Amino acid sequence: MRAKPRTLPLVIALMLAPALAGCGLNGDFDEISPSLVRDNIHNWVGRDNAKGEAITPSSFELTDEERSLRDLAYPLIEPPYLRHKFYSVANEYGLNPDIEKQMANPAAYYDHMMDDKARSPTSRYATLTQDIRNDSERLPGFFSTATRVIDLDAKRGKSLAFIPGLTAAERTNTLNRIKENDRVIARVRASLGRRVANYRYALERLVISSPSQEAVTVEQALNRLHAEVSHYRVQTAPPYQRGPSLAFQR
Repeated sequence: MRAKPRTLPLVIALMLAPALAGCGLNGDFDEISPSLVRDNIHNWVGRDNAKGEAITPSSFELTDEERSLRDLAYPLIEPPYLRHKFYSVANEYGLNPDIEKQMANPAAYYDHMMDDKARSPTSRYATLTQDIRNDSERLPGFFSTATRVIDLDAKRGKSLAFIPGLTAAERTNTLNRIKENDRVIARVRASLGRRVANYRYALERLVISSPSQEAVTVEQALNRLHAEVSHYRVQTAPPYQRGPSLAFQR
């Protein structure tokens, strides 16, 4: 089965972008306004491969946990400086295949920050601190959800051996969905490493170009984020209580 093209969301986004310029697109944590959100807005996060190319997806409907996993993953993949833009809605729908590549260069975040000539050194430190803290705030929610999805996927995979009359298509769709969920988590973990590197690069350059006591606050927030990212690189959310197996018992 070939992945369906995303022409309709692209058309909608392009039609809406000019009208939405200057409007309040974002709410708490700079998230996209609920009025522009559809349930499947972030489905592409697990469906696309590392190059941003669509792959053959599972035909199973996303569970609430799987949809939440993708919604929580997106802000940890998107460069923070792309939020609050009139075209943010297009990025949310996965219409920018280069979205992850932009943070692959450690200097990208700092270069973008310095391009804004209207910012003062104080505002740059404040923006850096806020972006770092936003990431820290998002981590527990994402990885708690990831833990639940991983647990259910493990049980789902084991259940395949106990289902009579299982078709090849059902098995393929099940295994593909498990792979998609794994891909979401892997993309976030890779993105977090790049984000920490970008923030560190920006802080170091601000320290030598615009020395300020605010650098201490930024460094403390960044060290905390780095420790959290290091933890979640190999862990998910230990406090989660796993339920009984879904596998059919005989």
